[in-house]
Amino acid sequence: MTSELTPGPGAHPDPGGMGVGPHDDEPHESGLNNRLNSLRAAVLGANDGIVSTASIVVGVAGATADRASILIAGVAGLAAGSLSMGAGEYVSVSTQRDSELALLETERRELAEDPEDELAELAGIYRDKGLDATLALEVARQLTEHDALGAHAEAELGIDPDDITSPWNAALASMLSFTLGAVLPLLTILLVVDSARVWVTVGAVAIALALTGWASAALGYGAPRRAILRNVLGGLFAMLITYGIGSVLGTHVG
Repeated sequence: MTSELTPGPGAHPDPGGMGVGPHDDEPHESGLNNRLNSLRAAVLGANDGIVSTASIVVGVAGATADRASILIAGVAGLAAGSLSMGAGEYVSVSTQRDSELALLETERRELAEDPEDELAELAGIYRDKGLDATLALEVARQLTEHDALGAHAEAELGIDPDDITSPWNAALASMLSFTLGAVLPLLTILLVVDSARVWVTVGAVAIALALTGWASAALGYGAPRRAILRNVLGGLFAMLITYGIGSVLGTHVG
């Protein structure tokens, strides 16, 4: 029988008996920054794809019952939106990446030119976190000896040199998720009978927005109910406005 103090099969050891047991739910592996950034882009892309495409097709449906017109408008909106989202994410994340690389280059130069001052700065950071002066200096020295740039970049800048954000990952995640999100309202409004197409589309979009609202709250550790509510209400408001515009223009143009 396994003792309560003895790790069982597959358990991680507790080095030094510090009470640091297995924390499988805490992600510490390399590449986490890029994965979280891609997930964020994917959730935002899906949400935008749902709302913008639904607003377009509902607005056109308010003006005309012609399925060809709705299809053309929906596909055009899908293509324009996915490309715009991808380009926007690429530009935004590229700017972030450039800033990270510039900061790392500055830190690398400072470490080469004035290592003692950088060591004192790192020790000061750990003193501010609660370590006494002697221990803070020892921790700073050991970390610097192991990986000077990594230790200083993480403590001073909050950057992992081995996990610089990728604009391509974010752009592709945003484009693909926008497309998938846009397909839902587009197919719904095209496949449902004319008399119920708008209401069924609104219902399907509300459910989808509730899911993306929950996902965004989960990624940001926020309150799910609040995120879901504002997401759904924002989407419904957008569809209401575009349907009203389509109805008014359809009446006058027709």
